[in-house]
This record gives sequence, C-alpha cells and structure tokens, in this order.
Amino acid sequence: MAKGYSSQGHGQQKRVQQAIPSNPLAIKTKKYALEKNKFITLNMLQFVKKQWYWAFVPLALILINAVLNITKVYPNYWIYVLTILGAIIYVAFWAIQFMGVTQLEQYKQLFQKYRYEIDSRQILMKLNDTEGGIIKWDMIKTARKDKDAYVLDMGQYQFIYLPFTVFNNDNDMKLMDRILRDKGYIGA
Repeated sequence: MAKGYSSQGHGQQKRVQQAIPSNPLAIKTKKYALEKNKFITLNMLQFVKKQWYWAFVPLALILINAVLNITKVYPNYWIYVLTILGAIIYVAFWAIQFMGVTQLEQYKQLFQKYRYEIDSRQILMKLNDTEGGIIKWDMIKTARKDKDAYVLDMGQYQFIYLPFTVFNNDNDMKLMDRILRDKGYIGA
C-alpha cells in the first residue's frame, strides 16, 4: 500500500496516504475482481497439473490387487474401495482448502476490485488512487495466454488473472503480448 509517514516535529510521525505514481504509457485496465469460483477452478487445474503423477498410486494398487485376486493369492475386494475412497478424499481435501480461502477474512483482498496499470517495469494493482500494491516482474514465475485471459503465476496457487475484457482496446492487449514476449514468458 502506498502509505508513508510525515514528520510533525519533536520526533512525532503522522501516517499519510500518498498517490501511487503511475506511468502515463502503461496499460490501464478496467476495474476487475476475481470471482471466487474462478479462483477455485484455476487452483484445482494447477493442482492437477502439478500432481497428476500421484494418480498412478491408486491405479497401481488397484492393478496389484486385481492380479492378486485373479491368482487367488490374496483375494480382497476392500482394497478397491479404500483406494478409490482415499483418492477421492485427497482431491476433496484440496478442493475444500481452496474453497476455504475464499471464505476467510484475511484473504478478502484477493477478491477486491483492482484497476491494473502494467508496464515493462512493474504491475500496479490499485484499489483507488491512494491504495494499492506494486508487483515487480521478477515476482512473476510464469505467464500464459489462455483462450480468454492472461494468467500470471507468482508461485504455488498464487496468480494474477486478467481476462481480456478488462483491457480497454486491442492495442492494450497487443502491448501486453509484447511485454510478456520481451520478458520471455510467452513465445513469439
């Protein structure tokens, strides 16, 4: 947040809010708030992409149990139920975690309406002219252009989602493409 302190004499300080400096050549978006359902969906997709290989554990257990049942070495049908139930519980646990984030007061700021100002140096997230935050490009790990939005990943389950509808015109989207190409996030 762009808040500073000014001196009042005799060592006392008073908290003041300052206007966040903006670049007149930056891409300026419309105000946008991330929907809670979109947050859950994007995080579940990221979860599946990062942990897809764990699906082989229940598949291997089912396959091993099938072989043991066919050869009558150890006939047991409960392993099928427990394996499938365990996999469902694991995925449900993560879905509940992502849903819980949307309900907690401390994460309320994720779903507030921000106006973005994007240039080659940084991304300004503004609630209004005096409140907001700065995200430097080195904080962005990966970025991609989906069919209807830009997704800037900042770490595990942290991202900035910018649908194409927040941009004021096609030139802003072309400039965003150029910035992402120059930063090496998307191909030419």
